[in-house]
Amino acid sequence: MPSLRGRLAVPAGVLAAVVGAFAYVGTVDPNQPGHYPVCPLYRLTGLYCPGCGGLRSAHAFVHGDFLAALQDNAAGVVAYLAFAVVWTVWVVRAVRGRPARIELGPVQMWSLGALVLVFTVVRNLPFGGWLHP
Repeated sequence: MPSLRGRLAVPAGVLAAVVGAFAYVGTVDPNQPGHYPVCPLYRLTGLYCPGCGGLRSAHAFVHGDFLAALQDNAAGVVAYLAFAVVWTVWVVRAVRGRPARIELGPVQMWSLGALVLVFTVVRNLPFGGWLHP
């Protein structure tokens, strides 16, 4: 069995990458034009994809403006929180010497896909304007 340091190396590396990405987005404001490319789907069709507003949401989240983060991309905020939970479970299991297994069955995968699809459709309808970034 690998040492505790060896078991925690990958979760620590993933956390370092995520913290680095959030630090960059927190420093380089996506609200200022020219720093990041425009979403290709939005540019071509005028439709918001599920990720549209994600960088602005991450920027607001880093700066503690959680209401703005939710307004920019509510699904993104849910994903940030889900990552925190999954990463914590991963670390606890690594410390205990257990493998980190998240096994999603077809029902869970289809449900997740359906939620993303509903989020995408609703944010592009007139009554879903509150979900626009």
